[in-house]
Amino acid sequence: MSPAPTARSDLSETVLVVEDSVLLRDVVVHTLQDHGYRVLAADSGETAERLVATAPRPDLVLLDVLLPGIDGFELLRRWRADPATAALPVMLLTALHADTDELRGLQLGADDYLTKPVQPLVLLARVRTQLDAARARASLRDQNARLEAEVARRMAENELVQDLAIRALAHLAETRDNETGRHLQRTQAYVEMLAQDLHDHGLFADALGPRQIRLLARSAPLHDIGKVGIPDHILRKPGKLDAAEWAVMQTHAALGAQAIEAAERDVDGAVDFLRLAKQIAHWHHERWDGTGYPDGLAGEAIPLAARLMALADVFDSLVSPRVYKRPMPCDEARAVIRQGRGRHFDPVVVDAFERCYDAFRHIAAAHADGPDNPGP
Repeated sequence: MSPAPTARSDLSETVLVVEDSVLLRDVVVHTLQDHGYRVLAADSGETAERLVATAPRPDLVLLDVLLPGIDGFELLRRWRADPATAALPVMLLTALHADTDELRGLQLGADDYLTKPVQPLVLLARVRTQLDAARARASLRDQNARLEAEVARRMAENELVQDLAIRALAHLAETRDNETGRHLQRTQAYVEMLAQDLHDHGLFADALGPRQIRLLARSAPLHDIGKVGIPDHILRKPGKLDAAEWAVMQTHAALGAQAIEAAERDVDGAVDFLRLAKQIAHWHHERWDGTGYPDGLAGEAIPLAARLMALADVFDSLVSPRVYKRPMPCDEARAVIRQGRGRHFDPVVVDAFERCYDAFRHIAAAHADGPDNPGP
């Protein structure tokens, strides 16, 4: 009696039958072909491996366990270990009551198994089930890939908006200060370089992962945002400040932190990418020995982000021209940084600076202020 008719398959679906018994292979091949499947056949492990590696790859493999040459278990192990075939549906063909074969095959990643002799109706039903399941998994993978791509796009868009907001705020502060030039670009690059060097040397692993380094570099341009609160006659004074004026100038650190905190209150919560910006703005003028401002913090009480900015800011100020001074040569600025090790600067950060010194010089030269490179 012939099998009851079933819905014919999509002709694009290909089943590879790997079986060294000619009789059994012919039964399986003809049953599948009669129901619309495209069928490939192999009588050895080597032939099966070649067919699976050849495009277009079969949609399902019916795999005998006992084969000449490479056996079915080894083929299955290889396919599951290869990312290109890890999701390939595989059904084992096992001898009746070969429980150990079935268990081993399932442990190696087989999707299902059929016992010999194969019953046509069972064969067709199980093949259809595996192909439908594989198609559903592929659809889900495609959907997940689309969702991941959309999430990545939105995250990139969000980061761009954050970058633009930070840049806008930083440039607002720049418009009030006629001495900044390309200070923002240089200090941002210095801070990122120091952070990456410390990360590469296994230091501050919890604080300097890849994401934290990106946030740190993005936040660095806001270090002087508080200068918008400094009166023009002090901020734009063409010369050194007197003691009273300097006291007012020092308030820019706390003013910057307060401005960021006010923005966080407006959105009713801390904003992750502003957390480091607030630390940098508030404490980048603190000193390792506790003689800095505004709070006189010392040592590791100073947030790491602010310690990195402290060195970057001082180095850039030393090597940049001001109305009241000429730029200091990089080697002399390097000596000043060395002298400040353990006093002005975190010794570990100074060590990172030493390792990065040649790159610092390159950044200083590439982004130098002047008529040919006037800054933003």
